[in-house]
Amino acid sequence: MGTLPVFRWRLAPDGYATRRQLRARGLRPGGQCVAAQLERPRRRRPPLVAYLYRIDLAVPVRPMTPGRWAALAAANRARRICPACGRDAGYVIPTSLGACVPCAYPDPHGSEGTT
Repeated sequence: MGTLPVFRWRLAPDGYATRRQLRARGLRPGGQCVAAQLERPRRRRPPLVAYLYRIDLAVPVRPMTPGRWAALAAANRARRICPACGRDAGYVIPTSLGACVPCAYPDPHGSEGTT
């Protein structure tokens, strides 16, 4: 494979799309290689790069099956369980904390947050 064609920001020809643009159309790359590259210049930093795929070679996204829905629900449920106290936090626990907020920042006075 040779070098990729490089287009400037907002100047890509019709027939190319990023992964997000394909997904918005209900498509996915479907195993095709990157067809082109889009570059957005920035001052004093390297340019932002987006990879483009050909729309005519894209295939429809796979439909969600009941098993995939169940697996996704289980994964999201697991992200809500605090590893320190084992309770459902009611929100997705941030990876930066690694635990629910009460476990990550315990109250030094021992109160449960009452005022």
